[in-house]
Amino acid sequence: MKKIDLAAEEALTESLRDQGVSYTLISEETGITKFGSHPSDYYLTFDPVDGTTNAIRGLPFIATSIAMSRGPSLQEVEVALVTDLFHGVAYTAQRGKGALLNKKKIKPSQTSSMEEAVMGVDFNTFEIKELVASLSSVLSKVRHTRHLGANALEVCYVADGTIDAFIDIRGKLRVTDIAAAYLILREAGGIIVTPEGEEMNVPLAPTQRVSFIAAANSYMYKSITELLRP
Repeated sequence: MKKIDLAAEEALTESLRDQGVSYTLISEETGITKFGSHPSDYYLTFDPVDGTTNAIRGLPFIATSIAMSRGPSLQEVEVALVTDLFHGVAYTAQRGKGALLNKKKIKPSQTSSMEEAVMGVDFNTFEIKELVASLSSVLSKVRHTRHLGANALEVCYVADGTIDAFIDIRGKLRVTDIAAAYLILREAGGIIVTPEGEEMNVPLAPTQRVSFIAAANSYMYKSITELLRP
């Protein structure tokens, strides 16, 4: 655990403690912690610093994300916040009410051409040869690939049309990292599913790992999945 992550988590818990809120905190840093007299009323899935390495190195791409749910599963998330800590912007979403960037409604791009798309891909793994082999068909079609080092923020970039897709098929990312961004993208009108095209019906647990394809629209999603098929 990095000191910066722990400090951010302590700031959140102290603020909620002062307000007398009962909740269960689900965090990558400290696991599952219950607060108040009715901790099962609300579940807060918290990633204090998404992009810890960026923060330590001074790279200006980090975020804090919080997802609120009534139950301990990803599909039960009702309210989400992802804050870009360097650029002073906040992505928010409430189930059934759309997604916002600084209170302005957002939607994904309509890009349908893989050749024109800007696509994020998480290459952060020691098994880089195997990962690149799995993605070779996609990489050969896309001219513009990026990975900025904060997955929640990159999924939000799909939500507001900054990029057209984001892929993480490593099986390493914790669900705590993208619980909030998941709802933001879906409420914006984008797609985020498993690499097999299934709903991401996983528990909100600190040890739960996920793989996913996030796409701006059905055309982009279809193109990616067709290229990923063996």
